[in-house]
Amino acid sequence: MQVSDKVVPTLIDLAEITTLGDHKKLGDSIINVLEEFIQSPGTGRNSISSHPKEEIEELLASRQRLKWEKGMPKEDLHIKHAAALVVKLEGNSLFSSGDISGAASKYSEALALCPMRSKKERVVLYSNRAQCHLLLQQPLAAISDATRALCLHNPVNRHARSLWRRAQAYDMLGLAKESLLDAILFINEFSQSTDPDLSLRQNKVPDYAERLVKKQMRAAWLFREAAIKHGGVQCEGDTGEACGQDSDDSEWETASESDVGNDGKDELDDDDFERKDRHGKASKKDIKHGYNLQLIEDEA
Repeated sequence: MQVSDKVVPTLIDLAEITTLGDHKKLGDSIINVLEEFIQSPGTGRNSISSHPKEEIEELLASRQRLKWEKGMPKEDLHIKHAAALVVKLEGNSLFSSGDISGAASKYSEALALCPMRSKKERVVLYSNRAQCHLLLQQPLAAISDATRALCLHNPVNRHARSLWRRAQAYDMLGLAKESLLDAILFINEFSQSTDPDLSLRQNKVPDYAERLVKKQMRAAWLFREAAIKHGGVQCEGDTGEACGQDSDDSEWETASESDVGNDGKDELDDDDFERKDRHGKASKKDIKHGYNLQLIEDEA
């Protein structure tokens, strides 16, 4: 695989960032780098293949769309915004009925209609589509959409639902440290959230989030030496395997197997997770769990 095939998609996902710390107009800088990349293609492993090039051209077209929208009458922008809202609601309806693929398509359609300056609404659409990708077992696409939502959100990287969805997507790929970081950030946002769906626990760490953090800490072997010192982990020889109660994998199930509305007690069976037909429809139990967090209706 060429270097560009890995780097370009990640940079494109980050292009929505405006300011990050002391870095002003960071997104514009990323776009300038990508534009130079296709204008001066490298050779060998640094050459650019057709797919990343198409993605960059699509990003540049969206920037042109932003400039074009600045000259549009406000009435026309309001019409586009209203049309995007209607399509989003259609997507929510399809999601609730179990047509996950159809819902994802509707969110894509809504993103094409939604004005580029309507960042709050675009956060919702990206995050909802990330939810669909999770249920369709498409973790890379879920990470991409969740990252875009986090970049658009104000403040950056503080959208709780997108953090949780990306944490689960990383978990599906076996990326323990990345999943752990997002899960911790989610817990931090959860404790400060004014969203009634997220604050039901009255600042108590959700059971499903606690389980995911413990699982990823174990997988990444963080604080292993301290755990061994205090008797929390017992190992024999150089195998690095945990013994005793800590080796019971049932204590470390993924948070995606638990239900936020039921303190994580109602677990999702493997056959329920796989129960999708050729149209990408999920079972009602999939929708109930919704990978723990429901779709975002109006708020970002």
